[in-house]
Amino acid sequence: MKLLTRYLGREIYLSILLVFAALIMLFAFLDLIHELNVMGQGQYHLGYVLLFITLTIPGHIYELFPVAVLVGTIFALVQMASSSELTVYRVSGASLGQMIAALFKIALPLVLLSFACSEFIAPPCERMAQKLRLKSQNSQVSLKEFRSGVWVKDDLSFVNVKNVMLDTSLSNIDIYSFNESNQLQSIVHAKLAKFIAQGRWQLEDVLETHFEKQGVTVNAAPFQEWRSVLNPGILSVLLVVPEQMSAYDLYQYTSHLKDNRQKSTRYEIAMWNKLIYPFTLMVMMLLALPFASYHRRSGGIGGMIFLGIVLGLVFHFIGRLFASLGALNDWGPLLSATAMTGLFLLLSLIMIWWTERR
Repeated sequence: MKLLTRYLGREIYLSILLVFAALIMLFAFLDLIHELNVMGQGQYHLGYVLLFITLTIPGHIYELFPVAVLVGTIFALVQMASSSELTVYRVSGASLGQMIAALFKIALPLVLLSFACSEFIAPPCERMAQKLRLKSQNSQVSLKEFRSGVWVKDDLSFVNVKNVMLDTSLSNIDIYSFNESNQLQSIVHAKLAKFIAQGRWQLEDVLETHFEKQGVTVNAAPFQEWRSVLNPGILSVLLVVPEQMSAYDLYQYTSHLKDNRQKSTRYEIAMWNKLIYPFTLMVMMLLALPFASYHRRSGGIGGMIFLGIVLGLVFHFIGRLFASLGALNDWGPLLSATAMTGLFLLLSLIMIWWTERR
């Protein structure tokens, strides 16, 4: 059985590597087309574009892991089935349980690799990529992430945003304005800030405090216009995007939101996704096992591969849909994160039961 596991592992790893190469080249090409639209802004030339795309590759690897594992495993198993190698193994005494155990052993290193990529490689690479693009485009905005929210330097002002809404409007915003001598001139607090046009925002429920030599004055207004270089495109980078954070950072941020009695469903779903996602690779290998019953009369290998790609894409996009619906409807975070994995596990068990009955 050890010989079967080693041979299976070699074939499956090679197939997964080939699928990864094809998928990464495809996604890198699509990223290149997208970035060419903004190339030329500031110093954002072709060299920076290629570096940006390179830094985003670890994120694509993590996202595409289940698809690559499913398609690669199907390809390897179908190839072995077409040459009757798997039939020889089963006739030699390899049971269904031993085949499943062999696949799980093969999947374990991939699970560890996926977890390492999601925790230690993809998040810092993604941050570096976004900062590279901002800096090379000569953006006037710099950022730091603190537990008190997002802090943004806007010319002579410092802006503190407690929450950035999904439509990029700002909630609970404080604007600290200084003069060229670094003396605090005013503090503007607004409950909400909505983007109007380039360089213009509308503040709502405004409380403005002015610091002058004569004293301090406080003014309140229902609306006020705010001139700023900030725009939704920049804020989409400044957002603490849950899918790009590590599970540890998500846990800390979720705890912070709960301590401040803020909604944390989206971040909890992302945290559970980060923890469950690597183990999805085992489910994908289990789902690929029924394809081992392939015979040439059943159809071409290309058809099997196409079916695997369709299943992988369904898992990827419907899984994201479940996560979004869970965040919008306040579903249980664990349920929202594991729904598609559970459905695919059930599907794989049904397919294995059906093929064994045959």
